[in-house]
Amino acid sequence: MKKEKYVAYVSTYTSGMTDDIHGIKIYDVDMENGRFTEKDQVEITNSSYVTISHNSKYLYSITDFGVEAYKIEADGSLCVINQGSINGMRGCYLSTDYEDRFLFVAGYHDGKITVLKLREDGGVGEITDEIFHKGMGSIAERNFRPHVNCVKMTRDNKYLCAADLGMDHVNVYWFDHTMGKLKMVDIIRSEQESAPRHLKFSKNGKFLYIVHELKNYVDVYSYKEISEKNPEFEKIQTISTLNDYHAGGSAASALNLSADYKYLISSNAGDNSIIIYSIDENTGLLEKILCLPISGDYPKDANLFPDNRHLVSLNHLSNTMTFFDVDLKKKVIVMHGKEMKVQQPNCVIFHKLQ
Repeated sequence: MKKEKYVAYVSTYTSGMTDDIHGIKIYDVDMENGRFTEKDQVEITNSSYVTISHNSKYLYSITDFGVEAYKIEADGSLCVINQGSINGMRGCYLSTDYEDRFLFVAGYHDGKITVLKLREDGGVGEITDEIFHKGMGSIAERNFRPHVNCVKMTRDNKYLCAADLGMDHVNVYWFDHTMGKLKMVDIIRSEQESAPRHLKFSKNGKFLYIVHELKNYVDVYSYKEISEKNPEFEKIQTISTLNDYHAGGSAASALNLSADYKYLISSNAGDNSIIIYSIDENTGLLEKILCLPISGDYPKDANLFPDNRHLVSLNHLSNTMTFFDVDLKKKVIVMHGKEMKVQQPNCVIFHKLQ
């Protein structure tokens, strides 16, 4: 039986503590031993986030100049297609709709959502809509204004959910696929000063998971459409991202689903730990499996390898990646091998080679 081969894309900052101009690192993935080997790197400024199209043909990245589109070659290397402006400050997150016809960009710094049309060759086209979030948050030092931190479509491809970390809520927009326009139809309100950071939908699309940075928990919502342009989100669970014993000043960061959608992974800065939950496919509810340290500082992102037997943590402040063997039945992770140096890593995505 032919073994599946993967590469991993790691986005990094290129300003500040580093003079490295290569904001995307590409690694061959050793699935058996749970390690990365550097394969290639891409010159790009401050790649704060990358995403892969749902057809697995293209990769899109945030850059200082807006967004950049790449074709994914057969060996996992990237070939640049073009750049596109988002007509605003540098974004922090991006994702495509489920038909790969539009690209959505979240703006932390200016509280803006940008919608761009995607070309048939995967390139970035014109802007079709721009939405600025408005209002005043509850924490003057940080959340005094909107900070859009994540944008994701519901799996039925009808609504865009935008997590606003500054305003403590998720705006829900109906999306017009013909015109590429957004119309707000609902607001999912979080607890004050909780800071919703990232969100994910279950495989069947019936459940929404929102991680809250400042209060260190995940909210679980059921989702359904009552009628056209009338979605319903109902909270069914709140579960901590921390152990009862944990470091003070912790902040939740990552939120990822395992490749088989059976597990949800989050991480905690300050506490410098990762947490893995099992997902009940029928109810959507989460059950904590483990919460353990990652041997680095500020795990900005963390993810299970596609076989769920290994885990990688991207430790943003210690400029490292650390690797672990995972035994979900025994509820343990064990670090193996040396840490890998990488300057200011932001996110990691696995890609299966065709």
